[in-house]
Amino acid sequence: MSEQSRGERSGPFLVGDRVQLTGPKGRMHTIALEPGKMFHTHKGLLAHDDLIGKPDGSVVTNQVGVEYLALRPLLSDFVMSMPRGAAIVYPKDAAQILAQADIFPGATVVEAGVGSGALSLWLLRGIGPSGRLMSFERREDFASVARDNVATFHGTDPENWSITLGDLAEVLPDVAPAASVDRVVLDMLAPWECLDAVGAALKPGGVLLCYIATVTQLSRVAEAIRATGEYTEPQSSETMVRGWHVQGLAVRPDHRMIAHTGFLLTARRLAPDTILPELKRRPSKTEFSDEDVEAWTPGALGERQVSDKALRRRVRAADAAATRSRDGEHGADDGGLHSPTEPSGEAE
Repeated sequence: MSEQSRGERSGPFLVGDRVQLTGPKGRMHTIALEPGKMFHTHKGLLAHDDLIGKPDGSVVTNQVGVEYLALRPLLSDFVMSMPRGAAIVYPKDAAQILAQADIFPGATVVEAGVGSGALSLWLLRGIGPSGRLMSFERREDFASVARDNVATFHGTDPENWSITLGDLAEVLPDVAPAASVDRVVLDMLAPWECLDAVGAALKPGGVLLCYIATVTQLSRVAEAIRATGEYTEPQSSETMVRGWHVQGLAVRPDHRMIAHTGFLLTARRLAPDTILPELKRRPSKTEFSDEDVEAWTPGALGERQVSDKALRRRVRAADAAATRSRDGEHGADDGGLHSPTEPSGEAE
């Protein structure tokens, strides 16, 4: 991966760059710049040539005088609008994952599962070109969408990133030698099934982070980590983001907020044969029965299934966008990528 990929450029807009256009009503459209092409709306046309060479953050006017703010999409903009095979890790959680897992430039990181590639993009940015990201995914269709999304953003397939198909617990020992991994990030239904393989791959002092949807998962994985005797005491949290309206003296919290999306649980790998000092705590119920385990099945966990038809459509959209980005053959169409604030259809 080059030091400055297509999604991380700065300076004037170039041919092939993705540009986010915000109209007078706050609606957003993303286009890929190509000489001679036009951005069509029911309120006039905007020539791509009027954007090429303009500074990032410019205001441009279409043929009938409608103004648009032109900016390169941020990574958070891209992941919220890219084609999805599986649910994505939202930017608020991705930021906390980078912080709590202490993702650093040059790190060797294992990620499972890869989903639609949103977290992969954040991890690649965190480790930089000198790091290595090894992603694992059970489903080939999800891996294909993730690979295309990452290629669309970077304009190429990052050389320091790999996707391995299969069950992490089975294939990780073949890909990562013992004590060779700095960080492990698990985004899966049953992370406790992979603790043996993860423990062998992690370096002493390395960080294990689990992204978990429900309290039942949180309880089970925490107890499973404690039972191994190989980690520090697990720490758990959730992140909630509340925006504020600030207009003169009208200062108040927004009526809506991004509340619970998932729990983050972290623990650090102990050195071999290390016994963690016993913590003094009040007695609590930590045992679970077969009936409890039944509540942790994929259906009870609320796993959302994407229909085959919808998934095939998303795979095609991701593949088309990745092909244009890799080859530099961009059109005015945004390849199926829409800002979350802009539904499909005509712009203003």
